[in-house]
Amino acid sequence: MIRLKNEKQIGGIRTSCRMLSAMYRELVPLVVPGVETLELEHWTRNWIKKAGGRPAFLGYGSRQNPFPAALCISINHEVIHGLPSKRRIAPGDLVSLDCGIEFEGYLSDQALTLEAGPVSEAAYKLNKVTQECLYQGIAAAKAGERLLQIARAVYDHAVSQGYGVVHQYCGHGVGFDLHEDPQVSNHPRGPNPRMMGGLVIAIEPMINLGTGDVDVLDDGWTVVTADRRLSAHWEHTVAIFRDHTEILTEPIVLSP
Repeated sequence: MIRLKNEKQIGGIRTSCRMLSAMYRELVPLVVPGVETLELEHWTRNWIKKAGGRPAFLGYGSRQNPFPAALCISINHEVIHGLPSKRRIAPGDLVSLDCGIEFEGYLSDQALTLEAGPVSEAAYKLNKVTQECLYQGIAAAKAGERLLQIARAVYDHAVSQGYGVVHQYCGHGVGFDLHEDPQVSNHPRGPNPRMMGGLVIAIEPMINLGTGDVDVLDDGWTVVTADRRLSAHWEHTVAIFRDHTEILTEPIVLSP
């Protein structure tokens, strides 16, 4: 069931989103070659705690295998849900960060892919196009339009550049819970409800250098490209109003 939000509720989600984006602005400069991903996880937990929030991802999932971290860190061929560890970021890595914060009962979700030092031309272009896919999708998110307009915008742009689009995972409603209806696909197929004012969704293209197919590693969380080629991931939380659409998470300016 799709749960629309009123202005007060969207205000609460907006506050959580701005907190998350503020965290990213401090975290991004720390993502450099040589740093352990576990160090980034510890930093993130401490930042959220000091800000008065709660890590939305930590403990998410089943009792048998709850997500063990506040921050997803997915590197190179890892698409999403990468687990922090003692692994060190290497020069030329593509590093995707995904995080959410619960603040006063409202949840936010945002992801971005960083380049750890100079990267290959293929990696740079993939990351650039994936970010473009995100904003193409956001431009299609309008009250009165159908949900799959977002998917068509994302999919068409990625495929026009020769990339694979992940279809097993997608964006989602967000705000009261981390994952709500509707599913926000990046493939133009499936349920196609009309978008209405009060809809809050996370739009998140996951675009691969090769095939759009993915596998899940034995840890039960880390999603990787089936052909083990590069992947990139960008996400914003977006609120749709009757007369406009607002990006609730804030753009993060990356160093050139």
